[in-house]
Amino acid sequence: MPLIWMLMKFALRLQRIFAPRPENIGVLHGRWGEDVAARSLRREGLEIFERNARPSQTDRRLEIDIVAYDPRTKTLVFVEVKQHSSHLEVESRFRGIDDRKRRNLSLAIKAWQNEFHWPGPVRFDVVEVFGGPERREPPEIDHIVDVSLKPRRRRR
Repeated sequence: MPLIWMLMKFALRLQRIFAPRPENIGVLHGRWGEDVAARSLRREGLEIFERNARPSQTDRRLEIDIVAYDPRTKTLVFVEVKQHSSHLEVESRFRGIDDRKRRNLSLAIKAWQNEFHWPGPVRFDVVEVFGGPERREPPEIDHIVDVSLKPRRRRR
């Protein structure tokens, strides 16, 4: 094999090794959905305190997408953002918030409140963003206020 081909092959290997890896498409869509949700919440008058808050240094599962303050009601608002590429049937809309996720969100909210000693009222909201960054039409946003974090009852 000629030396030039060996050098090219070596250069391609180095390029593959050191080239930046593209992020997971789900992560990119999720970040886009969180950006859209944060802009929407600001338009509604909420003040964004923190995004992607991890109140526990030991448990990486405890994450709050957005922590905001509603000055009208003087309420601290914890927000979970769900990004969907298209509309879903009404029954399946909260499919990403199962009992395990609800439990983790509850623990994260309690940890955040303990860390920052928040004495006032709190609520949990869900913002669903329908669309994607690659679409031309603007995303549809559904802000569901004061969602319960209690485990859902199972039907038998």
